[in-house]
Amino acid sequence: MNQIGGRTMSASDERDDLDFWTFVDLAGRRLAEEFGFGDRLATRLLLTLNRASAIVTYDLESTVHRPRGHSWAGFRLLLVTWLAGPLEPGRAARLAGMSRAAVSNVAKTLIADGMMVRTPGERDGRSVILSLTEPGRAAMLEIFAGQHERERRWAGTLTETEQQMLIMLLDKLIAGRTSFDARERS
Repeated sequence: MNQIGGRTMSASDERDDLDFWTFVDLAGRRLAEEFGFGDRLATRLLLTLNRASAIVTYDLESTVHRPRGHSWAGFRLLLVTWLAGPLEPGRAARLAGMSRAAVSNVAKTLIADGMMVRTPGERDGRSVILSLTEPGRAAMLEIFAGQHERERRWAGTLTETEQQMLIMLLDKLIAGRTSFDARERS
């Protein structure tokens, strides 16, 4: 029997009554008490960070990008190519936080949709350059208008100071990856 929300519950009642936050509490408790993983705060931080990222990404994809016929990955590739392009696929992958294989697959779809073109690169006979077509550039203005409105709504739940603090803390978390063997796409 465990206490959740001031109630004593059996293990099966506890599982039936779980939402995300009670799951996080359950996970922290069980990991510490039953398995010896005592840093509940670290677990809560990463579970919450991953959950927030997944919620925001799903919301943007389902309200902005899917209705326009694109995926979140497609938007990320279009965005970096629109703002930093034309780009070699490897550079686009690094900027978009994607693998080269993902960029290759997503680019095929965007090329077929007339949003992007692949042209031979100047570096050598195997290199290619990804760039937006005129219809792709025009579409990105409309797509990003929807994206930006949704970003403003999400960010608007925090004050400007809180937004700056969160950015600062996330930057610090990301910069801290150099203090251990963190892996990332490069």
